[in-house]
Amino acid sequence: MLTLALISLVSPLFAQSRVQSSATILVLGDSLSAEYGLPRGTGWVKLLADRIAQKAPQYSVVNASISGETTSGGRARLAELLQRDRPDVLIIELGANDGLRGLNLEAMRANLQAMIDACQRQAVRVLLIGMRVPPNYGTNYGERFYAVYSELARRNRIALVPFLLDGFAERLELFQADRIHPLPQAQAAMLDNVWPHLQPLLLRTQPRLKQ
Repeated sequence: MLTLALISLVSPLFAQSRVQSSATILVLGDSLSAEYGLPRGTGWVKLLADRIAQKAPQYSVVNASISGETTSGGRARLAELLQRDRPDVLIIELGANDGLRGLNLEAMRANLQAMIDACQRQAVRVLLIGMRVPPNYGTNYGERFYAVYSELARRNRIALVPFLLDGFAERLELFQADRIHPLPQAQAAMLDNVWPHLQPLLLRTQPRLKQ
């Protein structure tokens, strides 16, 4: 009877520990990750959450993306998000709006670096997603913009998705009328661009104990 009593007391504690030890993937992005112009539940981040539920159910996915977000906005919000969600993996999908507005690339670099630094101080693994700007911004600006991502990934030894829209960026039939935001039928391709670079982080990450 004593043994049964102990089991009845201990079992809920183990159950609670399993729940508290679940891992979190936090997505910090812009309209490309915030389902801009899409039916709810059709964006690549939702598809990621569905895949995670099947392949790595110890993880949950939190989408903190906001349409129109820049690297400076993401930097300003990150500290609160890290405290609130305590992620094990952070996916940074930012910079497109910096590029489209022709903002200073050194400021963009500094903002992304500050976010990477904040994560590394808390042992949060980072996946950086690269972007490109349309060719009408000029070859020089476009190449320097794109190079920021690979340079940061190499310097900080973090995972990199070279280009979120790789493989279909020239297919206008897969984009909304603005020719910037992909349609629902392109979201699976976006996830497939992310997944090979995210999956190794999931295998290497040990879930942290949640408070």
